[in-house]
Amino acid sequence: MKALVISGGGSKGAFAGGVAQFLLEKEADKYDIFIGTSTGSLLISHLALNKIHKIKEIFTSVNQSSIFNRRPFFIKNKNGVFTVSINHFNVLINLIRGSKTFGESYNLRKLIRRSLTQKEFQELKSGSKDVIITVSNLSTNGAEYKSIKDFDYDEFCDWIWISCNYLPFMSLVNKNGFDYGDGGFTNLVPIREAIKRGATEIDVIVLHTETAITKKINSRNPFSLLINLFGTVLEQVKKNDIAIGILAAKNKDVTINVFYTPTFLTDNALHFNKIEMKKWWREGYEYAFIKSEIIGKLK
Repeated sequence: MKALVISGGGSKGAFAGGVAQFLLEKEADKYDIFIGTSTGSLLISHLALNKIHKIKEIFTSVNQSSIFNRRPFFIKNKNGVFTVSINHFNVLINLIRGSKTFGESYNLRKLIRRSLTQKEFQELKSGSKDVIITVSNLSTNGAEYKSIKDFDYDEFCDWIWISCNYLPFMSLVNKNGFDYGDGGFTNLVPIREAIKRGATEIDVIVLHTETAITKKINSRNPFSLLINLFGTVLEQVKKNDIAIGILAAKNKDVTINVFYTPTFLTDNALHFNKIEMKKWWREGYEYAFIKSEIIGKLK
């Protein structure tokens, strides 16, 4: 069995889309399992349906308004450098209304339902491929994996949305008595889960560079500090997930091909810029072509 695993990474998911497009179109890879975390969860249903051009158009057209019904920050471009500043009014309104987070992302929930139709959902659910969403259960401090085979349309769309909710900037969701948020907080690169589900060959798209290659912009306010802090935490989660996955693969004699981003893409993955994302999608496709040539020569 062959699996495609896509990590979290916000707007950098456009790069993953380009890599996946090459693998699906040019390599004619047939995947049995699709597992995504956070932004990866937004891509995998359409990739499993082989509706690449549809998800490319949707993903590379997203902006902050597509995601947030109450955005907690502003992003400013000063001399080519993007900085984050607090939207004090929206944050205050959210707190007055009793929200546990600085912002709300119900627009993303609506976008997911518009993008993945009930007909497409039924086609996937009745097919042989498994599509799995990674979420973080904050009440139990653990990762959970939600297969399309186990849920109806509304529930599955909610799990995709929950997987993307980067706390505390987006919505915290209480479901079945548990608090849930972004899958990346507990399993950013779910390689091991693919192995547990029977994968013998895995293509993994990691939306980070293999090693740190640039210095982050210094924090200028509490929000930019939180973004930098979570970036540091997720970097360690990524390393741990990949190490555990590679070890599990060796023990089970599973083949893994890892596609990292070869260059640093952005300091703020919550900034969705259409021009940049279209460029990253193209760069992902080109990088996958080069990487596949190298892998082919090594076999």
